[in-house]
Amino acid sequence: MSSVTRTGSQTRQPGRWPGPAWTLVFLAPFIAEVLSGATRTSVIFVLVPEMMVWGCGALLIREAVRRWRGGWPSLLLLGLGLSVAEEFIIQQTSLAPLPFPGALEHYGRAAGVNWIYFLFMLGFESVWVVLVPVAVTELIFAERRDRPWLKTRGMVIAGLVFLLGSRIAWYAWIKRARPMMLHVPDYHPAMTTIFAGLLAIALLGGEAYLVRGVGRTVAARSAPPAWIVGLATLLSGFPWYVLMAFVFTPKTPRVAFGVPLAAGIVWAGIVYALFRRWTSSPQWGEPHTWASGFAATVVCMLAGFLGSSTWLRIDLIGKIVFNVIAVAGFLWLLGRIRDRSRMGGSIDSSRQN
Repeated sequence: MSSVTRTGSQTRQPGRWPGPAWTLVFLAPFIAEVLSGATRTSVIFVLVPEMMVWGCGALLIREAVRRWRGGWPSLLLLGLGLSVAEEFIIQQTSLAPLPFPGALEHYGRAAGVNWIYFLFMLGFESVWVVLVPVAVTELIFAERRDRPWLKTRGMVIAGLVFLLGSRIAWYAWIKRARPMMLHVPDYHPAMTTIFAGLLAIALLGGEAYLVRGVGRTVAARSAPPAWIVGLATLLSGFPWYVLMAFVFTPKTPRVAFGVPLAAGIVWAGIVYALFRRWTSSPQWGEPHTWASGFAATVVCMLAGFLGSSTWLRIDLIGKIVFNVIAVAGFLWLLGRIRDRSRMGGSIDSSRQN
């Protein structure tokens, strides 16, 4: 359990909407959207609705799991539910034919779903929107890692902001960006597909609660050094972007779309099993969490340059600047972790359980 350093009248009372919550609301879209280059400098204003959707969504997920005393598998499952909400309900990007320049809109599409694109987004949005930002924020505010950051009132407010942001995102993308900027006709998904998405969200939420005890420490298990964890994260993260090559790179050899789809699912299962084993070891600590979070962020930063040849100059410069700031921030955080360790005040275990 974490220890809390109190400083007299300056001690914050648990449950208010303090620094940790605001930090997570910012980091969720900043890591996933800005550092990856999906949200560029020329349209940085969309960070506001992204904070409302991604930020509040990640915060609500984190608060629910902490109240359940759950581990990171519960975070992952709820992150998958948030991704389904985005892809099927809010912006419906995985349902409508892909409107992006260079996208092969028919490849991987069946029964009204862009399956390869959807699989990639399930992994990307659950890991880079939820798991990584939550882990980084809890490393920054290590003394409050195990406690909820919001009272019931804060949860209600965050939920309302999430719903409002979702409405704004739906309108901005479906009613404005698609027809007016990308010049594609309206698309209306089948209601059965929408209901399937809602059912999937409900099932993922229920499963997240049922597995809340998964990931607890197993004394017999060992974890490798932190640098190996970071390297493994790099090696497991970059192949995930191969899925996008099948959708956006015409020169990629065409195979039945079930092949990359099945390969992606198997790869995700292997990575999950590996990290579940490592994080359940009593040797897993803050350096391991930092290494995996930093490496995952490096993956999305570097992979984000793949399509930068057509960007505006301001967008390319902006991405480089933001990426450099992020690296500096991670190095600062590593210094704090080392300081805590040297002073004997390291918070016991940085696993999310």
